[in-house]
Amino acid sequence: MKSLLNFMKLFVLSSVFVLVSCESEGVDVATPEPEGVSAEMKAKLDAFYLNGSLAEPHVNIYPDGSSAEGILVEDKFFTKDQINSMEDLTGMETIWTEQYRTNNLVSQPRTISVIGYTGGQFALSSRGRTGLQWAINNYNRLNLGIRFTLRFAASTNADMVIYDNSVNNPGSSGGSAGFPTGGNPFKFIQIYGLQNSSNNVNEHVITHEMGHSVGFRHTDYFSRQSCGQNVNEGSAGVGAVRIPGTPAGFDPNSIMLACFNNGVNGEFNSNDVTALRFMY
Repeated sequence: MKSLLNFMKLFVLSSVFVLVSCESEGVDVATPEPEGVSAEMKAKLDAFYLNGSLAEPHVNIYPDGSSAEGILVEDKFFTKDQINSMEDLTGMETIWTEQYRTNNLVSQPRTISVIGYTGGQFALSSRGRTGLQWAINNYNRLNLGIRFTLRFAASTNADMVIYDNSVNNPGSSGGSAGFPTGGNPFKFIQIYGLQNSSNNVNEHVITHEMGHSVGFRHTDYFSRQSCGQNVNEGSAGVGAVRIPGTPAGFDPNSIMLACFNNGVNGEFNSNDVTALRFMY
């Protein structure tokens, strides 16, 4: 991975820096053509403090051979049924807190089973496996109300499955996940284009995407400053209330920033820890 890259967009498929990626072997998985995003769906996303203008139709391909058609907003995936079932949160400014979280969390106490996928073209690289183990350690050392168990297998029989989907994301690098529903974490977390990245970068991306799966939003959702931008991911004019003990402004070292650089160490900072302990 070239050290001269300053920023990689973690999580927007249409706008990422390119890493050297491995060519996939074997049979390619056909990706269905998704439908467009309706104005109604965009409005629903806006009501849930997500920027509907950033929504893109997307089909998630899973290592068990199944797929799900839905909508990708940044690195967060939703099926249309999930969007339609969201409670309209317009005007409820206390829903988001800094570090920022969703209204839906994982029921606790809870032990979450995790599989690092090892089968065929969706198998994690050796660095992906190391990054996943380190990510699990990041969470478990905090003694939260949620804990994670990890095994590596060519199976999807777990609460959370981490897999490499580089074959369906050519020329891209990063990852994607979704938010919790029904008290459960988002199940399928994909990473891609990270085979030649360091263990720490793999750890960072996986820890970040697991964070979305248990309810985190981007720390800099209000500005995307980590990407060198000034864009609010949420609804315009909607306030936010921070988790007690975390900063109200930009936190340059949070693992939940929208973008990262090659020097990341893959660890939570103190504000991330405060936020997780408040949530769980």
